[in-house]
Amino acid sequence: MDGERLPDEVVRRMTALRLSDVTGKPWQVEGSLVKGPGSVAVMLGENHSDHPGHFDLDFVFNVKRPADTTISDCVVGYGATAEQVADRAIQIWLETTGSALLELLAQDGSLATHMASDHPEGFPGWHVIHGGIIGWGTGENLETVQRWAVGNLLLPRLAPVLSGGFERDYLIGIKAFFGGGEGTETAEIRVNGVHHEAASQVLAGLEWPRPTDGMSYARTFILLVGNETV
Repeated sequence: MDGERLPDEVVRRMTALRLSDVTGKPWQVEGSLVKGPGSVAVMLGENHSDHPGHFDLDFVFNVKRPADTTISDCVVGYGATAEQVADRAIQIWLETTGSALLELLAQDGSLATHMASDHPEGFPGWHVIHGGIIGWGTGENLETVQRWAVGNLLLPRLAPVLSGGFERDYLIGIKAFFGGGEGTETAEIRVNGVHHEAASQVLAGLEWPRPTDGMSYARTFILLVGNETV
C-alpha cells in the first residue's frame, strides 16, 4: 500500500454492507452514521494515528444517548490496495469487537460467548460477552499466539488491575492486541478506546509465544455488559 486512504464516505458504505451481511438486517449510511435497526449506529471516530490503514470505529447502542452508550475501538487493516486495507480492517473489527457488541443485541450466543458474573474465566461481578479471538502471522507462526489466547483466557489475569477503575457501571469494552516476532513485541489493552498502561504491562508479562522466526499476533475484544454488584 502506498499511503493512500479511502474517503470516509466509502469506508462507511463498506461498513454498512459488512454489517448487513453479518446481521441479516439492513444497515445504511445516513450522513456521518452507519445506521442499523432501532437505535444503533456506527460512526468513524477521529483518527488518532497517521497510519493510512488505521480506523477508529465508534459503536453507538442508542443514538439519542451517545455519551453513555458508545463503545470506541480502533483497528488496523493490511493489504495491497486501499480497498483491501479498509475491508480487512472492517472484517477484523467485526470478528472481534463487532461480534461482542452485536451479540448484546442478538442475545442468543450466535456471535459471541456469554459468561455470568460468577464464571471462573470471566470478570468477577460483571456479565461478560467475549468476542472472537483472531490471529495472523507468517509461516508456521500464523496462528501461534491465537492458539495460546484461546487456551489461556485473559480476563482472570486482567481483572485485578482493571477492577474499580471504570468510569461507568455498564458497557465497558476491553480490546487486547498482542504478539510480534524476533526483535519486536506488542502488548496493548485498551478500555473503551483508551490505552490502559497497567493492564498492558500485565499482558506483556504473560507467557504467550514469542516466535523467533517470523511473526504472530492475536486480537480479541471483551464487553463487560453491567456491574451486577452495584
